[in-house]
Amino acid sequence: MSFAIGVTLFALALLLSIAWHECGHMWAAQATGMKVRRYFVGFGPTLWSTRRGETEYGIKAIPLGGFCDIAGMTPHEELADDEQDRAMYKQKPWKRLVVLFAGPAQNLILGFVLIIIVGLTFGLPDLSPPPTPAKVAATQCVSSTITIADGKQTNSPCTGPGPAAAAGLRPGDEIVAVNGTPVDKAADLTPVIREATGPVVLTVQRGDERLDLTMTPEPVTVTATGSDGSTESVSYNMVGIAYDAPPAILHYNALTIVPGALGFTGDLVVETWNALLSLPGKIGALWTAVTGGERALDTPVSVYGASVLGGQAVERGLWDMFWMLLISINFFLALFNLIPLLPLDGGHMAIVGYEKVRDTVRRWFGRAPGAAVDYYKLLPITYAAVVVMAGFMVLTLTADIVNPIDPW
Repeated sequence: MSFAIGVTLFALALLLSIAWHECGHMWAAQATGMKVRRYFVGFGPTLWSTRRGETEYGIKAIPLGGFCDIAGMTPHEELADDEQDRAMYKQKPWKRLVVLFAGPAQNLILGFVLIIIVGLTFGLPDLSPPPTPAKVAATQCVSSTITIADGKQTNSPCTGPGPAAAAGLRPGDEIVAVNGTPVDKAADLTPVIREATGPVVLTVQRGDERLDLTMTPEPVTVTATGSDGSTESVSYNMVGIAYDAPPAILHYNALTIVPGALGFTGDLVVETWNALLSLPGKIGALWTAVTGGERALDTPVSVYGASVLGGQAVERGLWDMFWMLLISINFFLALFNLIPLLPLDGGHMAIVGYEKVRDTVRRWFGRAPGAAVDYYKLLPITYAAVVVMAGFMVLTLTADIVNPIDPW
C-alpha cells in the first residue's frame, strides 16, 4: 500500500513541477505585457476550465505535463485584434528572454526551496566531499575474494586480525608515511599497498608517539560484472584498514542552511550538467539493459521509472531519498530545457539571440531590422530533435519496464 501511495505522490509531484515550470512562463508573460490565452495542466480533452480576465485556466484529461499558450510565440500564428501589439515575437528581446527563462528558473527555485527543507529535516549529501584522511577507523580481516555486481559488493568470509592489526595498527592511528614516503590522505596510501610486492612499512602518529609498523599485504581477487554482463577479475593487495571517512550527510540549522543550500545547489548544477552531457553515451548501456544485460545504476530513468523509485523510497521510509530524487529531476528539467534546440525553451532563446545579434549588425550598416525568423524553415531540425528525444524516452521507458534500476 505504501508503495502505491509513494508512486502516486511522486507522479503528482512531477506533474506539479511541470505545472510550476509553465507558471513561470505565464507569470513572466503577463508581467511584461504579453497576452496569455490559456494555461492548462495536462493534455487532451478538457475536464475543467475557468476564465479569469483574458486567460483560460484548466485541467485536461491526460496528466503528462502542461502548457502555457502565449499569443504570437511564432510569427505564423493568427492573432486577434487585441493581440497584434502584444504578440510575443514582436516584443523586445529582453522581454522574450525573461519569459523563456522563467520556466527553467521556476524549477531551480522549487529545487532550492526543497533543498532548504530537506537540509533542515534530514541533512544534505556531500557532493564535493574532502579527501578521506589516512586515519584508521578500524582494522579488520582480509577477504580472499570480493565480488562487485550491479553496484553491490560481496566479500567472502574471513577470520583473524588481518595484517594491519597483527602489526599493531590501532583505531585512531594517523598514517603519515608509507615506506618512508609522506602521505596525508587514504588515496595516497591505497595504491602503494595494492601494488606492493613485499612487506610495507607504515609510519603512524599515535598521540605524541611516532611508530614504524611493518606488515605483509594479502592478495585479494576482485571480480566485477559490467553493465553488459561481462566480468573482469584483478588481484589487489590489502592489509585490512577501514579509514575514518568524512560524513556523507551534512546537517544544518537555521543559521547555516542558506549557505549550505547555496553550495549544494552549485554542486548539483554541475553534476546535472555533466549528466546531461553524458546522455548520448548512455544509449548503449540502456540498450544492453533492454536486451537482457545488467542495468547500470547511472543510466537515465523515465517518468515511470522515477515514480517507481519514489514509491520504493516511501515503502522503505526513505523520505529524504524521495525528495532528493524530486530535486534532481527539477534541476534536470531546468537545464535540459536550456539546451538550444527547438522545441525546448533554449531553442527559442537561441532564436531571440540570433535576431538580436543580426539586427545589431544590420544597424551598424544603417539597415533596418530583419524580419522575424521563419520557424517553418527550422521544422526539419525541430522534427529531428523531437524524434531523437522521443526515441530516447521510449528506450528509457522500455528499460524501466523490462529491467528496472535496483539501487537497494
